[in-house]
Amino acid sequence: MNVGKTLFAQVMEYVPWKTFGRIFGRHGGDAGVRTLDCANLFRVMAFRN
Repeated sequence: MNVGKTLFAQVMEYVPWKTFGRIFGRHGGDAGVRTLDCANLFRVMAFRN
């Protein structure tokens, strides 16, 4: 029985999300995105590898 956070959730706590969002906002990373924004796509790619 899991009583704490998963390893993936613990690793994702170390990602500087404010900086991540600022960089993608500056470069227009989410322009024209329909379903997954850049932050969610990063989480999917990190989870699968």
